[in-house]
Amino acid sequence: MPVRYFKRYRMEFDASRQPLPDIVLPDGFEFVAWNDQLVDSHAMVKADSFSNEIDATVFPCLSHIAGCRKLMHEIASSRNFLPAATWLIRHPSDIPTPRYCGTIQGMLRSNRLGAIQNIGIIPSCRGLGLGRAILIQSLLGFISSGVSRVYLDVTAANHLAVSLYHSLGFQILDTNYLSVVVPESSKLTSL
Repeated sequence: MPVRYFKRYRMEFDASRQPLPDIVLPDGFEFVAWNDQLVDSHAMVKADSFSNEIDATVFPCLSHIAGCRKLMHEIASSRNFLPAATWLIRHPSDIPTPRYCGTIQGMLRSNRLGAIQNIGIIPSCRGLGLGRAILIQSLLGFISSGVSRVYLDVTAANHLAVSLYHSLGFQILDTNYLSVVVPESSKLTSL
């Protein structure tokens, strides 16, 4: 199987230098705070969000519910897990999609540095500003926990995500290349 290289950015938000805009959620959508009963809900939204995206190739666990469930259990059981920065978005009940449509998880790396693990919006709810809203909500959770800097890693080819992060004040700190063995049937190219 061929090896492909995926360009990845490490981006960082500095709360001491960058104010956050107000959160705007479309009518009927609401944030749901973390609780232990929501592990599977986060996993389902994560699987729905990533299964047909480039990150499912870069990180195969994101391509199916079992991998997302295992990942969510690992995140939630970590001593560095930060519930205040971990959210779901619930959509209005009249939309014929899963009950939850957005997910984000936060971790502490030190007492002043946080990390966003995954942010995902299911395809049928994209383009509504939900990614921006849940990212701001998570950043507010980090800040309320005393974290002043938050980083994330993103595949450079995910232009919409990179643009979103830039629009909120994230800066690229580093670029690296992740090598991934990709099945020959995959149509993805090196990025």
